[in-house]
Amino acid sequence: MCGIAGLCNWKADAEKNILKMNARMHHRGPDAGGIWIDKESGVAFGHRRLSIVDLTEAGAQPMHSKSSRFVMAFNGEIYNYKEIADRLTREKKVTAFRGSSDTEVLLESFENYGIENTLEQCKGMFAIALYDKKEKILYLMRDRVGEKPLYYGFVNNSFVFASDLGSIASLDGFQNEIDRKVLGIYFIHGYIPAPYSIYESIYKLEPGCVLKIGQPFSEYHISPYWSIREIAKKGEANRFEGSEKEAANELERLLKEAIKGQMVADVPVGAFLSSGIDSTTIVALMQSLSDRKVRSFTIGVEDSKYNEATIAKEIAQHLGTDHTELYITEEDAKKVIPNLAYQYGEPFADSSQIPTYLVSKMTREHVTVSLSGDAGDELFCGYGTYRSVERIWNKMNAIPYGIRSLSSKLLLNGPLNLNQMHRTKAMLLGARNPAHLYELSNEEDPICKKIALEGQVYPYKHNEYANDLLKDTKSNIMLMDMQMYHPDDILVKVDRAGMAVSLESRIPMLDKDVVEFSWKIPIEYKYQDGITKKVLRDIVYQYVPKELLERPKRGFSIPISKWLREPELRKWAETLIDKKTLISQGFLDAEVVWSLWDDYMEHGVWRVQIWFILMFQEWICTREL
Repeated sequence: MCGIAGLCNWKADAEKNILKMNARMHHRGPDAGGIWIDKESGVAFGHRRLSIVDLTEAGAQPMHSKSSRFVMAFNGEIYNYKEIADRLTREKKVTAFRGSSDTEVLLESFENYGIENTLEQCKGMFAIALYDKKEKILYLMRDRVGEKPLYYGFVNNSFVFASDLGSIASLDGFQNEIDRKVLGIYFIHGYIPAPYSIYESIYKLEPGCVLKIGQPFSEYHISPYWSIREIAKKGEANRFEGSEKEAANELERLLKEAIKGQMVADVPVGAFLSSGIDSTTIVALMQSLSDRKVRSFTIGVEDSKYNEATIAKEIAQHLGTDHTELYITEEDAKKVIPNLAYQYGEPFADSSQIPTYLVSKMTREHVTVSLSGDAGDELFCGYGTYRSVERIWNKMNAIPYGIRSLSSKLLLNGPLNLNQMHRTKAMLLGARNPAHLYELSNEEDPICKKIALEGQVYPYKHNEYANDLLKDTKSNIMLMDMQMYHPDDILVKVDRAGMAVSLESRIPMLDKDVVEFSWKIPIEYKYQDGITKKVLRDIVYQYVPKELLERPKRGFSIPISKWLREPELRKWAETLIDKKTLISQGFLDAEVVWSLWDDYMEHGVWRVQIWFILMFQEWICTREL
């Protein structure tokens, strides 16, 4: 796990600025830093290293290929790099490697097999910058599902890229304006989905894509090499035909293979463990593959209503892991808030970022790599939303769309519109299809579209989703989440929280083979008669007694709505949303913001957009320092 950065045709001092970019992302790679500058081509690479595999200088970056034609800066892990290395030596493409890093193997594979063939072979998470000195072409590549971040764009008419948006913003003369057309999306979801960023002319490379740009580095071309959408369609067309038990056996085999690869490191490895199905499955399979006690980590709180640490401890004891738990206080959690804007580089407001940071911080004190159970909900039908959207749609669909659409408009403009519940029902009534219903459910409070002064918003993945791309409603909604919510919220949260404390997070359920197989599994093997994630339960119940897991999921909840009423945080919040400040900044409608705040303070009406606003304002203030 590392950080990468680069400049092309930078007009000022390239060395000074690439060093600044490196310094801004020191937390991503505290073990070493390197730069490479080619004055003739005008290309500069920066790299910060968190040493995981091959801790020697042989793994240092930026790295040149043996022929010196290619130079690369790489962030991530290639879990099957030894297989690729074996192929390279077997086919006599390489006689010997200088070290034992996946970086060197990846670089030689690019030289000998090309971009497309190498990416097809790779199983891992990555953001890669590769420069071909012969052809004078730069390639940027991002992993299939978006585990590793990669920003790119133009600053002062020069092409730039980095793992950290803050690195780009640190460049001399950076004056890219805030992109007002993303604000409407942000205040609906609490994050900014790819390809957009908070800044004009700066973008996120989408998962599964390659960007190609040659001199004079003014025009680029982006092409996909893998698509979750296409994988889902292929999976539906080629359903797994075995029984549910056979599906569970195959999934278990694939997960074990993925976990085995992801447990490989030259530093200590552990795993996050909650009381849920997903993390328990990962830890159980890890322990079954290990001849030593696996390190597992949980955070807890004193309030039994929210505390899952006691159940996690029982699970750990049953599995025989070396378990560590940390009970945190409200003060611990509150101390994190002022640092969030710096960690994320742009507005990001999923409040579970706070416990994710805290468990990462605690885990980093013991290990350098931690596996997690993320993606279980999105791939195996875990969220309640998937069932509720289907249930609501099945009721609505009995009424012809023309009648529903007209009724929706009449109700939204009538006296009942004053009631929030009636507004929500009226808006949902106008849904064209299940995907549109899911999109509208995220926008159920019309006020979220009035917060930003800019009324226009970009089209994005939800409103561009093809009508009923898949036959099954729940599968359509899961695919929508895998295209946007998972990469742009969940994976951003996991990456930034881990990297803030220099912890590498690995996610076995996002292994290429696991993801592709998950879309072949019939929906009834994932959800049936109210039981979620059936096929995962079939696996984990072989390792953990059912009664240990069949309890109400508590989760680690952050009571933001309670905390903001307390004097210290209330003062912090009201300073951020001071009316004069909002008016002078000119991004948000001060009257709308304060109507939300007054509703909350005077009438107890909490809207999540309040947190979205505060995180936006905190970012603005941090940016101006």
